[in-house]
Amino acid sequence: MDWNAIIEQTLHTTKANIARFEDRFPHVGNGNGKYQLVDHTDWTEGFWPGILWLSCEYGQDSYIREAAVRCTRSFQARLAEHKNLDHHDIGFLYSLSALAQWMVERDEAAKITALQAADALMRRWRPTLQLIQAWGPEHDPQNGGRIIIDCLMNLPLLCWATEQTGRSAYAEVARIHADKSLKFLVRGDASSYHTFYFDPESGDAVRGGTHQGFQDGSTWSRGQAWGIYGFALAYRYFKEPQYLDTAIRMARYFFDRLPDDHVAYWDFDVPPTALTPKDSSASAIAACGMLEIADQLSSDDPRRKFLLDAVRRSMVCMVEGYFTKGNPDEEGLLRHGSYFVRGGIAPDDFVIWGDYFFLEALMRLNNGRPGYWYEPKRSKTRE
Repeated sequence: MDWNAIIEQTLHTTKANIARFEDRFPHVGNGNGKYQLVDHTDWTEGFWPGILWLSCEYGQDSYIREAAVRCTRSFQARLAEHKNLDHHDIGFLYSLSALAQWMVERDEAAKITALQAADALMRRWRPTLQLIQAWGPEHDPQNGGRIIIDCLMNLPLLCWATEQTGRSAYAEVARIHADKSLKFLVRGDASSYHTFYFDPESGDAVRGGTHQGFQDGSTWSRGQAWGIYGFALAYRYFKEPQYLDTAIRMARYFFDRLPDDHVAYWDFDVPPTALTPKDSSASAIAACGMLEIADQLSSDDPRRKFLLDAVRRSMVCMVEGYFTKGNPDEEGLLRHGSYFVRGGIAPDDFVIWGDYFFLEALMRLNNGRPGYWYEPKRSKTRE
């Protein structure tokens, strides 16, 4: 498949969206080919600058670069005001905005913002409980001891902060939280809980649960995808074999439960019918995670071939059946994502994180360019 040609089609949509979105951020679709737009009020705003920086790196387009810089600048103001940042998703917000700008352009102000964001994430660390609290204030009776599998994707910001500052505390918190996630969120068969509860005072383990999955004991497909990618990134930073082994086992679980078109249903335990929503964003995230694992395996490792074959099957199906192909009437890149099916929020529509990870997977397949979770060698977008 001509990945380059597909990326070119995404650029048409992205350039049109710059004018359509102006200074607001796409969140989820609203049912008519358009995105709902928000103003720094949620956890998803970072995916739009992430798309812009990836597109900027690929196309060397000054119009896209100016939009990426302008968009990223607003994240500096959000951090200064501490606006809607009392949650674990600071890595999603700042790895794909300020940290991306630092990686692409070596902009010192962006680097400072990314380090300040790492400090903000560290304020979610609960030393008595030895975890990063997902939601709510400290000692909250419901969420005071709650972790979430999504948070694995926020840990790279902390690891990067240690690399930049030499302060080991950032990475040590990331490692401890990754270990706790592996122990309590990953089940013996390599399926996963979405969240896990600990007593907010004693730290004793209470139970696994879900927020967006089918039921507490089910495997929410996007959560499984976060686990694949998150543990693969933990292995890249820490080189601990258990992270790589877990990422591979979770990837096999994911792949073995895909339907015929290789794009996941929203939960692996929901009874599938003709009306059961898919979650193309889960498959896009899983594809990035599998490519990350493959990048860390030797060329003759049979697991690498399995992962690359799995990614190509899924990506071909997404391109042929889910991709909007530059359609001027559609603002998203990837149809049939789901946000919160049980809550009735965008159960079958565009979701901006699906668009971002779809583009990241395309970039990886086209020329090996990853996202902004670690620092590879990159060519500058401009001198």
